[in-house]
Amino acid sequence: MSPRWEGELEDQARARKAAAELAALRAGRVGEPLTLGNEFAEARVSLVQTRNGVRLLVEATRSGQWVTLDPLELEALTWQGPATFSAMVGHPFSSLFPEPDDTGQDDTGQDDTGQDDTGEAAS
Repeated sequence: MSPRWEGELEDQARARKAAAELAALRAGRVGEPLTLGNEFAEARVSLVQTRNGVRLLVEATRSGQWVTLDPLELEALTWQGPATFSAMVGHPFSSLFPEPDDTGQDDTGQDDTGQDDTGEAAS
């Protein structure tokens, strides 16, 4: 008997969906990818053509994480100060603003109204 965990099938389905999405993005690559790295991190960037226009695909080669950015999202990076990037680096593998799950709860226990799961306002 192999060990199972709650949500295993959902995790597998999300992983398959993400892998298929990444494969489709890579298939739409324009030109050759560029890899940047140092002793702390390595990232591969590529232009990809999607049905919604061109995007920048950024892949963290060591962790397998990836994101696509449209031109406005790329420009928004230039609006940020050093503190934003320090906060991002200080909390690796997590979002500064967690996405709500299907129940409206984010991974901090707050729903999208700012209340925790007891109905109390977050402190």
